[in-house]
Amino acid sequence: MASRGLSRAFTLIEVLVALAILAIALMAALRAAGQGSRSAEEMRARLLAGWVAQNVLETQRARGDWPSVGLVTGDVAQAGLEFSWREEVVSTPNAAFRRVNIAVSRKDAPEYVLARITGFLVGWR
Repeated sequence: MASRGLSRAFTLIEVLVALAILAIALMAALRAAGQGSRSAEEMRARLLAGWVAQNVLETQRARGDWPSVGLVTGDVAQAGLEFSWREEVVSTPNAAFRRVNIAVSRKDAPEYVLARITGFLVGWR
């Protein structure tokens, strides 16, 4: 008869501990999902920046003119994002070639380069 008075319900402490464990697990899952989202956005920005770099180089090639040695910068929008690009034209030991280094970054963070590309232009002088 004495055992009949014992209840089989959870105590308040047990419920609070279970809720705390559940909250920690849910926060970890939410953090992982957030990091995945940021990673996807970073990959998208890097892909678009690579396209911007290729477009700048191919525009230089399509123009067909012989670029002077130096630095040129510009801004461009690609898929709704604003990018800044920096093109450095460098002479090479062979006078018929010029090396072109292009770096692309987000317009709001110019010190963080998302894509770099190097190409060569051939002059027919």
